[in-house]
This record gives sequence, structure tokens and C-alpha cells, in this order.
Amino acid sequence: MPMRRFRKRLLRAEPNFRTLSKLWQVSWLYILLICTLAGVGYIALYSAGGGSARPFAGPQAARFGFGLILTLTVAMLPPKFLVRLAWPLYLFSLALLVVVLQMGHVGKGAERWVMIGGTQVQPSEYAKVALVLMLATWFSRIPYSKMGNPLRLIIPALMVLVPVGLVLKEPNLGTAVIIGGIGASLFFAAGMRLWQIVLLLLPVPFLLKIAYSHLHDYQRARITTFLHPESDPLGAGYNIIQSKIALGSGGMWGQGYLHGTQGQLNFLPEKQTDFIFTTIAEEWGYAGGALVIGLLLLLILGGMVMAIRSRNRFGRLLALGISVNFFLYCLVNLSMVMGAIPVGGVPLPLVSYGGSALINVMLGFGLLMSVWVHRNSRFGEEGDEESA
Repeated sequence: MPMRRFRKRLLRAEPNFRTLSKLWQVSWLYILLICTLAGVGYIALYSAGGGSARPFAGPQAARFGFGLILTLTVAMLPPKFLVRLAWPLYLFSLALLVVVLQMGHVGKGAERWVMIGGTQVQPSEYAKVALVLMLATWFSRIPYSKMGNPLRLIIPALMVLVPVGLVLKEPNLGTAVIIGGIGASLFFAAGMRLWQIVLLLLPVPFLLKIAYSHLHDYQRARITTFLHPESDPLGAGYNIIQSKIALGSGGMWGQGYLHGTQGQLNFLPEKQTDFIFTTIAEEWGYAGGALVIGLLLLLILGGMVMAIRSRNRFGRLLALGISVNFFLYCLVNLSMVMGAIPVGGVPLPLVSYGGSALINVMLGFGLLMSVWVHRNSRFGEEGDEESA
């Protein structure tokens, strides 16, 4: 009781005390989980760098420090302000996707990066967060009872299809699939009817056939390699074969920190990015891999709890979208390194090396924290006023 009265007094105090009260309401246990997983990532990147903070672990730690400040800053933003940012951020993300197609940096056969202020940025990463914020804003203004009208779904469908199409043009199939998955989850959560879902799924087999015919040669090779990795063990199948060898050689407890044969002898490709989980499993074994997956699951479940606890529709949809984005990141990366799906170039959040992906994830966590801090706000609910 005394603690509750103290919080209420802070809320009625000057703006600086109001900010202090919001910081008090941040889920610091969730922040601790984020820091723990990032710490695991630092340890893994230190190993990937051959037992040195350079070139991976040190820069990644600096980026995480900036990302943590970004998370806490965004957590202070009220829902009304986030809604105002939705359209500008979404349009800006589309503009960046167009720019990357015109003058993007080419890497591994795709144009995915642009230079902004001397920093290499991957616009497709930020497009995912911008899309979540845009769809949450749009659907929060449509009552559930009116979601049965197909005409109300045309504009949000275009909001999803435009970035998906631009990302496919880079080409970046893995990220395009994640963007589509985020959109589908928010359509469902917003109240899309079952008959509408069935209607949309009917043409999927035909669309997949058309999509396969338009894939690049290296993308088709990835699918062929996924089905028969041993058909080209020194070429297209090399990555996944080495990944499976490293996963299996780790056993229950691993080969020991800095003693993984595949990783330390550089047989394992992209060990600091796409295959960082394989590096962990080789050195720390099944136990280490299970710990990482456990931390990832706790972050996903925590995000879902925040979505459920939010008292406003905008907050629920925003938290759900961010959680689904994080979940798809993890699902695609872990499935990829284990050989369950074709290799798609998707990093493991908070663990893999990479600036754009890390800042994107931390920005998402900031939005998630904002939903939690303002969970009792009735913003966007008919007949209620914004109270935070």
C-alpha cells in the first residue's frame, strides 16, 4: 500500500517525476532477460572472433548499449505519440526500401544495405517494426464487429504487400516471409473472420508455383540443397552440412569454450551471424543450446503476457506484432541452422552479429515496454480517454 501511494504521488507530480514513475513501471525483469541473452551473444561472438573482442564482440556490445538506451527512451512514449509516428515511420521505411533498390550496397548477390551517415543500414529490418506500428494503429480504429467487411481489409493488405514486394526485389526471401507472417498474425488478431482466412489460403498453392518460377538461381539452389544437401557437399550444401556436424559434435555438454573444432578451425561459415547458434551448441552442447532457446522462449512469452495485460486494443496489437516478429526471427534462424528449412540469411536476435538487426530488435522491445508502462491506458477505446 505505501508503495502504491508513492507511485500515485509521482504520477501527480511534475513531468520529470512522471518520467521517473514510468521508469519505475518498466519491467526490469524483462530487461534483465534481454541483457542476459545479449551477454550470451557477447560470449559467443568473443569465441567467433578467435578469443578476442575484435572484430565482433566489442562493437556488438557498444551497439547493445545504445540499443538499451533506445529501448528505455521509447518505453517512455505514450500511445498517442506512437500513433502519430505510425504513418511517417511507415512511409519512411518504404522510401528506404526504394532507395536500397536504386543505390543499395550489394552483398552475397543481393542489394540489402544503404549507407546513412557513414553507417551501413538494412532498411528491411526497420520496415518490420514500422509495419507492426502501422497495422496496430490502423486496426485499433476498426471495431471487431466491422472486421467482417472485406473492403476494410484492402488497405491494410496493401500495407503488407508493398514492403513484401520491395523486399523480394532485393532479393531477400527470408525477411519477406517474416514480414508476411507478421501481417497475417495481426490480421488474425484484429478479428479477421475464418471464412476470409480460408478464402485467402485457397490460391496459395498456385501462388507458390508462380513464385518458385520467379526465384533466382541461388534461391532455387537453397531449396534443392535443403532437400538433398549431400548432392553438393563442397558447394551449395556446404553450409548446412558443416552446421549439422558442429551441432552433433557438441553432444550434451559441448567441446568446451573456445575449443569447438568446426568453429575455431573456420569450417563453419558465417559463424558470427546466421550460424551463431551452431557455434554455441558446438562449444556448450545440448545444455547450452537449450539455455539459449529457453531465454528466447521467456522473451516471447513475456511479450505475449504484455499484450494480454494491455487494456487498450492498440497496445494489444502492437505488443502481439512485436512478439510475433521476435518469434519468427528465432523460428527461421533455428530451423535454418538445424536443416529444417532452407538457409535464408536471418540472424538470431540479440545473439548474432549485426547492427541493423540488433537496433531493430531493441526498438521493438522499446515499443513493447511502452505498451507495458501504459498498459492501464484506455487509449483508443470508445468512450474512454487516454490516461497515461
